[in-house]
Amino acid sequence: MPQFSDITPTLARQAIELPSWAFGNSGTRFKVFGTPGTPRTPEEKIADAAKVHELTGLAPTVALHIPWDTVDDYAALGRHAADLGIALGTINSNTFQDEDYKFGSLTHSDARIRQKAIDAHLRCIDIMHATGSTDLKIWLADGTNYPGQDSLRARQDRLAESLATIYERLAPHQRLVLEYKFFEPAFYHTDVPDWGTSLAHVSALGDRALVCLDTGHHAPGTNVEFIVMQLLRLGRLGSFDFNSRFYADDDLIVGAADPFQLFRILHEVVVGGGLDEGSPVRFMLDQCHNVEDKIPGQIRSVLNVQEMTARALMVDRAALEKAQADHDVLGANEVLMDAFQTDVRGELAQWRAARGLPADPMRAYAESGHQRRLEQERVGGTQAGWGA
Repeated sequence: MPQFSDITPTLARQAIELPSWAFGNSGTRFKVFGTPGTPRTPEEKIADAAKVHELTGLAPTVALHIPWDTVDDYAALGRHAADLGIALGTINSNTFQDEDYKFGSLTHSDARIRQKAIDAHLRCIDIMHATGSTDLKIWLADGTNYPGQDSLRARQDRLAESLATIYERLAPHQRLVLEYKFFEPAFYHTDVPDWGTSLAHVSALGDRALVCLDTGHHAPGTNVEFIVMQLLRLGRLGSFDFNSRFYADDDLIVGAADPFQLFRILHEVVVGGGLDEGSPVRFMLDQCHNVEDKIPGQIRSVLNVQEMTARALMVDRAALEKAQADHDVLGANEVLMDAFQTDVRGELAQWRAARGLPADPMRAYAESGHQRRLEQERVGGTQAGWGA
């Protein structure tokens, strides 16, 4: 088994992008809960993301969601982020909260509404130019609720045409990453329900179109690490949206439901070169903190990813490959389990301290009084949130 010192160069390269929306209020279809100290502006969201990076050293970028994070001057927003020690990252499009999109956006049968949705994405690309972002991430709520409601084939044809128009507008250094989700809010069918559909569409677009894998967007029992392996093998894994689920798309803190699954996913990332220097794979959180404080929730999430990455890097690859070659079923499984059960928390704490970071970022935040200051300062105005 590798020594902890053997894996620190890889750990030092690890970067996990934070979602701006995780710092706003969220909830269920029934209620959105307000929390004292919640950001009221994109600038305040970025400040909260910067605090996570300050304490963990793991989150140098923050993703924006448009139009939730609309501002007049995106270059100025980028300078604000830089002043706080981070940068703006992925631009996420939103075509699911407009009345016109009731029956679809990029797949809508009305060419006028399709063009409206396309134009929304082209505006996102303009924002990418202003912020220096390289990735446009698309998730669509498009789908139907009843058999026969619309032509499944025609919707796929319209989607392909819409995506091609958007892709053509990208600059040579920019990428399109297409997310998938097998249900919700559409219940009979979703237009991009799975990784195969996403892969089919991005493969038709070009080399700078890739798949975004959200770890919560799968049916129960799905072998997510197999999907990770296959997309890495094909060179089409563009990014992760890390979160956790118990029943559906719960958007919980990553690793909360199944830490072993997170370990298995990251093991395939390691084996497939996803953590190698220059890897095209981006790591991002996609979460909503409904009942817990938001900054600590993000701190806990990035630390969970870091810990399981460390455990995945501790796999004795030579021993595993020998056991596999010998068809030593239990021996191979034991190699993986030994790494998963290795407690790296103490060594991670010492390593953080050696890098000038808090050994225990969660405790450091709790003892800093920062949360209380936010609650005192952010009084009045309208708290950020997606509404329900």
